[in-house]
Order: sequence, then structure tokens, then C-alpha cells
Amino acid sequence: MNKKFSFFFSMLLVLSMFLAACSGGGSSSEPATSEGETPKDNEPAEPNPDVAQNLRININTEPPSLHPALAKDTTSGAVLLQTFEGLTRINQDGTPEEAMAEKIAVSDDQTVYTFTIRDAKWSNGDPVTANDFEYAWKWALDPNNQSEYAYQLYYVKGAEDAHVNGGSVDEVGVKALDEKTLEVTLQNPTPFFLELTAFYTYFPVNSKIAEANAEWAHDAGENYTSNGPFVMTEWSHSDKIILEKNENYWDADTVKLETIEMIMINDPNTELSMFDNGELDWAGAPTGTLPTDAMQALKDQGRLTTQSIAGVYNYKFNTTVEPTSNVNIRKALAHAINRQELIDNILQGEQMPAMGIVPPSMFPENETGHFPDNDVETAKEFLQKGLEELGYSDPSELPAIALSYNTSEAHQKIAQAVQDMWKQNLGIEVVLDNSEWAVYLDKVHALDYQIARMGWLGDFNDAINFLEMYRDADGGNNDTGWESKEYQDLLAASATEGDADARQQLLKDAEKVFMADMPVAPVYFYTNNWVQVENLKGVAVSGLGDAQYKWAYFE
Repeated sequence: MNKKFSFFFSMLLVLSMFLAACSGGGSSSEPATSEGETPKDNEPAEPNPDVAQNLRININTEPPSLHPALAKDTTSGAVLLQTFEGLTRINQDGTPEEAMAEKIAVSDDQTVYTFTIRDAKWSNGDPVTANDFEYAWKWALDPNNQSEYAYQLYYVKGAEDAHVNGGSVDEVGVKALDEKTLEVTLQNPTPFFLELTAFYTYFPVNSKIAEANAEWAHDAGENYTSNGPFVMTEWSHSDKIILEKNENYWDADTVKLETIEMIMINDPNTELSMFDNGELDWAGAPTGTLPTDAMQALKDQGRLTTQSIAGVYNYKFNTTVEPTSNVNIRKALAHAINRQELIDNILQGEQMPAMGIVPPSMFPENETGHFPDNDVETAKEFLQKGLEELGYSDPSELPAIALSYNTSEAHQKIAQAVQDMWKQNLGIEVVLDNSEWAVYLDKVHALDYQIARMGWLGDFNDAINFLEMYRDADGGNNDTGWESKEYQDLLAASATEGDADARQQLLKDAEKVFMADMPVAPVYFYTNNWVQVENLKGVAVSGLGDAQYKWAYFE
């Protein structure tokens, strides 16, 4: 999601979770959140029959898309994880298990996966077939469909060629051998492939419905068919989404919740107030947000749950326009941020300063990172170099710099604090600009910004998830205009390196190249923080920062 942490502390901070790319993350790129996992000890096996099994949560904002191939953020992912299901699903222990596939066979060279599709139905009663997966993956890879997350499919043989170079989708290594058998051929052995098949870009689409109606995913109704634990029965845009238990789901006996109401309130104070008034069962991450001013009181009251996840909060630089086209200006801005001060005075959720883009759960050395936090003297040296290279003698001569963020109390407070830091430490004037989430994503993707806040939650538990989006300047979630041949070569070498330690070193070397060019200023690694009603059990919040309600119930 825009992913884009999923999720898994490979996010919001293990997943996006993180998630979530991507983008959410997504992820995924994400609009405002963090994550964790609900304890399962001493929980009863069955829900309380006298308690209504109706969950009420907040998802902050309108999902930009509920088409699995077009989703690119954690808000969309939060819905899709409940309504759809891939070949695998990440279970309550954070590992992939069989889902739509009842059996998985892998060739000796680890490049050919044969999935046997279980007897399962779409929410409208149509059978889920291997062709639904082939159709969905190839649809995402068709460049005419503008799937920003299509690169997640590049592990499949021929996928990148089809999406980028005009190759035929017919040559892509995904083939329905019959209605129950899907054969997938990978470009190279991919140890995390069964985690990827649980991510929403890999979800199937009801090919019969989609071929008959190109706009099937725009609204709830008979065309919006899904194959997960829940089905969407109402989508009141910018207001709420209602999910109901999917009686056609193959594992429906496991699902205890009857409904999930997802409201869209983009005000943390209102969200917490609704929770305190009994109008919500959960407030905060991973789908909502708690007010920063309430964090300490919630801790003191023992009500707050905090969990690290695999996700990073960044400031992206538009490297195609001055002055952020200059590497030394970018480095000056990155070094002049006091991250610990932001965490202590604004966030208050036990986040970790980020001086790298890969979470410490994957690169432990990133607990300290590639440069010191709040290194103002070095920042001034970079600034002076940058000014000279651009032909300026003083920071006041620089073109106006705009810092953009999507509408959120926390993002606004962080942006205001960073604006002050850059003024006081470097003498640089910065103006602030905010937009609603869907509009904001479009602006960032179009490079219609100068500096833009964006979070990333892991979609799967591997460092490549935080690196691959920056491989190509026109990549789906790059959004900086930056590209490096050395960086590309290191990522390409990692894809064919069979030794795990050697591969990890190649990825670390790639991050060093990235941080030396600084197309992104990392700010902090996420945590998820939330409060929930005491009798709600079984919500699976992954280390990647996403939540699944398949196993949830009220006792």
C-alpha cells in the first residue's frame, strides 16, 4: 500500500508492513499509521453468543482503489485483506500458509511453483479458478492498466519485460493448466515468494465479472465479487464501508464476526472520543490514528498497546527540480532534522530515529544508521557546497521550497517542527502544503511536489521491499525521479545471488549507494499504537503493520 507496512515486523515497523508496499503501502504507502499483534494466550475457543459480533473501526480516509491491481496504500490494503484472499495468507504467527491453494509443489531448482486451487467460491457463487489468478496478474502487468504495484510481480518470469519493455503478457510465467492448477515460473529462486502471494497485487480477480464490466471495483454491489472472509455490502464514499461475513468463503466456519463497519474519520481526537464513548471498538493503528497529545495519558492509564513494525516515515525529494535536484542540498536537509526531538515531543509512541530506509528488523545496523541524527554542523557544510554548485551565495537566494504532506494532525505537527529546524539550522525558508490522501498520492506520483512526506510499510519480510521501488526513475512507487546504475546493478546481482549472506551484503551495499545520493530523507521507524475494547480477541496485527479480522471475535 503506499505499502505505500504491509507486514511480519518486517513492518509498521516488522509489515506495511509496513504491508504495507506500498503504497501504502502498501505497502505499501500509508496515510497515517503504525502496528502489532494481539495476544492469544488464555483466549476462549468460541465467541460469546450473547455479544454482537459486529466490529467498528476507523480507516481514516476514503480508499483510493479497491481493485487489487490498482491499490497502492495501506487504507486500500486494510479493506482488501478482509475481502480477498491470495494463494497464501499470512497466519496469526506471521508465516504464510495455504489459502486459495490447498497444495503447493516447488521444483528442485526453486523456480517453478505448482498451486492446486481448492474448492472455493467467489461471493456471488462463481468458482474460483486458476484462470482468475492468471487473468489478474496479467491484467496488472498490462502497462495500459497503470498498476503502480505491478513491479511486485517482476519475480515472475517475463513479467518485467511485459510491463516495461513491450513484451507479450502471453509469455509471462503464469499459466492456468486447468481450472484447478496454476503453474508459476520465476525469473530466479525467490525465498519469500509465498509471502508475496499473500499480498494484494497477487490476489485473484473474478475474470468473468471483470471482463464484462471494467468498472466492477468502483462501488459495492453485485459486480464487486470477492473471495475472502468478508464481502463488501456498502461503500458510502468518504463516509464508511460495511463488510459482512462471506458465507461462500471456503473457511467460513472460522470467521466469527458478522460485520465490520469501517468509518472514515480523519481526526484523531474524534476517533479517540468515539472509542471512549463506545462508538468504536478499536482506535489507533494500524487502520486509524491516535492524537499525539493523548499518548502519554494513555500510557499512564495502561490502556496503550505499542508494537514495533517494519516501516519507515520518509521525506521524499523531487530530484528533478531545483534546489532538491542537488545532492548536497538534500544531504543538508536530511542532516538538519532532529528526529529524536520529533519522537519525544510530538509522536511519543516509542518510534526510533531513522538514518537509513531499511528497518532494523532487517538491517540491525540501522539502529544507528548511515549518519548521526541532528548533525547540524555537517548539514551546514553540505548546504554551503550545494549553494556553490547551484550558483548561490546565501540560503535566502534559493528558490522557494515547499514541504507537502497529506492531511493529518501528526503530519502537520511534524512538518511544522521540521520547517522550524530548517529555518533555524540552515536559514532555509519552507512553506507547507497539504492535500487529502487520494489527491496527495496522485500529486506525489506525478512529481508535482518538492519535498513530500511518505511512509512505507513492508509488504513482505525482506529488505528488497524497501529498496526495489527506487530501482527505476519511472518505477511505480519511486516518485523521486532518482535513478542510479550502480544501485540497479547491486539489486540485479542480489536477485541471482544464491548465498543468503552474500545477498544480504549486496542489499546493504545498495542502501549505502542510496543514502549517499539521499533521494529520500528517512525520519523515523514506525511503531503501531492503539487502544481496544477488552473483550475483542483474535485480531492479527502483523509485524508488517497490517491487521486481519478473519480470526477476530468478541468474548
